[in-house]
Amino acid sequence: MAVVTGGGRGLGAAAAWALAEAGADVALLARSEDQIIATAREIEDATGRKILSCACDVTDENSVEEAASLVIATYGRIDVLVNNAGIAPVAPLLDLELLELRRVLDVNVVGSFLCARAFGAHMVAQRKGTVINMASVAGLGGEAELTAYCASKHAVVGLTKALALEWARHNVTVNAIAPGYFRTDLNKHALDDVKIGPKIVGHIPLRRVGQPEELGPLIVYLASDAAAYMTGTVVVLDGGQLAR
Repeated sequence: MAVVTGGGRGLGAAAAWALAEAGADVALLARSEDQIIATAREIEDATGRKILSCACDVTDENSVEEAASLVIATYGRIDVLVNNAGIAPVAPLLDLELLELRRVLDVNVVGSFLCARAFGAHMVAQRKGTVINMASVAGLGGEAELTAYCASKHAVVGLTKALALEWARHNVTVNAIAPGYFRTDLNKHALDDVKIGPKIVGHIPLRRVGQPEELGPLIVYLASDAAAYMTGTVVVLDGGQLAR
């Protein structure tokens, strides 16, 4: 079975759909309970898989531990964790409040750490499992007015590599995906802006942004036995953006 954080919409929902369609039972974690309940029902009705919706604040240690206990009580094991929950405020550094920086680090980095620790403990105990962290092309480079987000995603890449080394002896793999621009609620306002949108697309060699469902096959691959010899790797999915 698989756990997806931030699973109610965007890339998280796409990951959940793909995993369920591939035959996995899935637990969706997010703060917005109504949203994950609706998404869980849609996936369950369409695929026949057992989909659990679990309200969880990934920045809160107790909330994450309770979610892990519920998942284990429901399914008896965990095979895949997709650390997808994230936020990306846009602001010049000189306008960025310290509290906002800490909020980004809490969600994107601390959240990934807490979920990896809580769910990974069961993978280590069963000596099998895989963690898929959602990094970003911003975690492999930089982008103006996304200072906090870039810093957080560079940290996610570091977390991925270090944890891959730590858990390799337990047969638990840890990889990351670095998406470029995908059309999600997180960035649709920028993509739909008549000035900003064309500039973003203009920097992508394929001259388009990704659609959430295009992430699904990569998630399924990394979660499968086909990727059993792959760990500590960051897979870029960006339409050629980093090739420039």
